[in-house]
Amino acid sequence: MAVMATHVITGAGSGIGAAVARRLHTRGDDLVLHARDAGRAKELAAEFPGARTLVGDLADPDRLSWAFSHQSLPDRVDSLLHVAGVVDLGRVGDLTPKSWRHQLNVNLVAPAELTRHLLPQLRASRGHVIFVNSGAGLAAHADWSAYAASKHGLKALADSLRAEEHANGVRVTSVYPGRTASPMQAKVHQQEGKDYHPSKWIDPESVATAIVMSLDLPRDAEVNDLTVRPGR
Repeated sequence: MAVMATHVITGAGSGIGAAVARRLHTRGDDLVLHARDAGRAKELAAEFPGARTLVGDLADPDRLSWAFSHQSLPDRVDSLLHVAGVVDLGRVGDLTPKSWRHQLNVNLVAPAELTRHLLPQLRASRGHVIFVNSGAGLAAHADWSAYAASKHGLKALADSLRAEEHANGVRVTSVYPGRTASPMQAKVHQQEGKDYHPSKWIDPESVATAIVMSLDLPRDAEVNDLTVRPGR
């Protein structure tokens, strides 16, 4: 009997993360969905019947070890998909250390910590780590300093991890979506003082297609960096 792949996904509650989770759930793969608290975990479990949950606050990565010590981490992990993220726009002259730390914790430090905890399982399965980055991880613009810094750091994390784990058979992919129709994009438009028209931007399902393609690529190849831009 074929063994179904097991995927650990952050950010499965909306946007790109939800689209990827639906795609993998529909085809019968096993899901372990990260949630920030027990209430959110219950909602995700109801949305994806049969999925397991893993609870821990990405905004407080120092406490993830404690949180995981009170739960059972999955014995098998074929892929770890870092999709969760936060954005808080502001000029360098206005952003506070609190805003910097929040974005760096959720977007960079927590993915590193979650990866550290699951690396033994990923090595055992010759698994795949996917970091959903951003166009801001390749170029920084006015008002985007803290978010872009966290995403530039995420690229560095992915590149270093790839070099360190290649001999162990672990594949590492960074995906750089342009503006995608999601709750985060609605928040960005609100912060920018602009009207939000989802039809102008990438459908999360399109980014999910690119991510699943990377996961399903035969073992003789690896997608290192994948940029997805709006086609309209």
